[in-house]
Amino acid sequence: MSIPQGKTRQQQKGDDLCAAIMRALSGEADIHYRGQRLYQGLRQLQVHAPHLQTDPAHDDFSSFRGTADSIALRLLHTDPVLHRQLCPADPVERLVFELLEQLRVETMAPDTMPGMTQNLRHRFAAWSHAFHQSGLTESSSGILLYTVFQICWSRLIGQPVLERTEGLIESTRAAIAPILGKDLLGIRRNCRDQSAFRLLLQFDSDETDTMTVAATGQSKVLEDAEHGYAIFSTQYDRQADAGSLVRKALLREYRERIDQRIVELGINIPRLARALMKLLALPQRDGWSFGEEEGYLDGRRLTQLITSPAERRLFRLEQYKPDADCLISFLVDCSGSMKTHAESITILIDVLVRALEQAGVGSEVLGFTTGAWNGGRAQRDWMRTGSPANPGRLNELFHMVFKNAQQTWRRARPDITALLKADLYREGIDGEAVEWACKRLQLRNEKRRILVVISDGCPMDSATNLANDEFYLANHLKQVVARQELRGEVEICGLGVGLDLSTYYSRSLATDLPHSLNNGLLLEIAQLIGARRR
Repeated sequence: MSIPQGKTRQQQKGDDLCAAIMRALSGEADIHYRGQRLYQGLRQLQVHAPHLQTDPAHDDFSSFRGTADSIALRLLHTDPVLHRQLCPADPVERLVFELLEQLRVETMAPDTMPGMTQNLRHRFAAWSHAFHQSGLTESSSGILLYTVFQICWSRLIGQPVLERTEGLIESTRAAIAPILGKDLLGIRRNCRDQSAFRLLLQFDSDETDTMTVAATGQSKVLEDAEHGYAIFSTQYDRQADAGSLVRKALLREYRERIDQRIVELGINIPRLARALMKLLALPQRDGWSFGEEEGYLDGRRLTQLITSPAERRLFRLEQYKPDADCLISFLVDCSGSMKTHAESITILIDVLVRALEQAGVGSEVLGFTTGAWNGGRAQRDWMRTGSPANPGRLNELFHMVFKNAQQTWRRARPDITALLKADLYREGIDGEAVEWACKRLQLRNEKRRILVVISDGCPMDSATNLANDEFYLANHLKQVVARQELRGEVEICGLGVGLDLSTYYSRSLATDLPHSLNNGLLLEIAQLIGARRR
């Protein structure tokens, strides 16, 4: 048998095997290959997703298996009529749309078939490497499309982007993350809803975002108040070091749990530190570099022109080093609804603090809650005085310090995990907490001071809202943020947990924690933190 004939026979066997796999998985009995083209009955099946375009001369059998598995999942989980209705006409948009739909169905590989999942990931990785090696990523449009594909794949399967090209796409990903971030939120949750999955490309003008936007409205009580925001009593307000609220033995258990989870997630802290350094550091003068071949003429070396006429190292250059004169404060909403996100938030904070320290940037971690549910002692005092109208804030503030700015991560690492203590989470009075955190930052000497507020909802204290009106606390938060931004001493940004906080913060990022807790999300948060004030 000749070599070409042998290759043809081998290709036919591979096609037959792949067709059998697709028939078994999809339940479609008339799937077959003819002339190396895939048919269902008499109709040729078109495969448009770019990563499913295989090459017999270069791709291994695992790639063909991955393609067969992916096509079978497409037959099972895609409504072709709906797909044609949703598919855009623009070639580039269609390319992205086809890839997204294929990745969507690939997420539905059964848990009982780990081999299928392995084949699918192998195929995508092989195609990605071939795409890069072909030189397509050298063009601006090529690297942009490649980065979008990698981000989508990473977000959908819950794994880091491919390590081999991670450095290549880092700057592009950081640049487009603020643009795509909102549209990618919830993309994994909607994998089983073909219509709702249409998230990345907004083909219709009336398409709505999947992430809920924080509710807002007018507070007539606050608007009509002669002296603005009111506080009925500060008698019961307190502040504490969070580590003192938890038994040491329990803190050790918490710490072991968080360390294990960080290892399991495979988070690359050094890479995050480098990204933060690039975003936060500015070049500062650091003396001179002598013996250079260009630059400023060094008068001390002029004699060398006589003694060594061929000598060219007669110049000096100014030296610069990156200096991140910056302090980042994380303010965590410890209201009751955040309790379900406690582990994800703790991991997120711990990793960011470590990375910031490696980048030479200071940090502190604060939290805010209330001392009681439904007002507590302050509300009871108000009732004893006859329940006067519009009393203002009617609960006990409880502010916590999990890590102060002077502490290193190593010394604060047990206390940070106090975020896991469930009974700390009650209600949230955000405006006063933001004001408190800003005052702490204003006492610092760093040139740049940034506050990151992490929350999953609007300000909420039932006693205060019932005695005033629904948006009393929300409107106060808006006032505080606007006032602080006007002063310009502290930059404020919001990190939403399952919520778009743009209602309150002009710089914000909505996240899909805990599903999206990976290296990609951490880089998006770094971009949020490091973005310069407009």
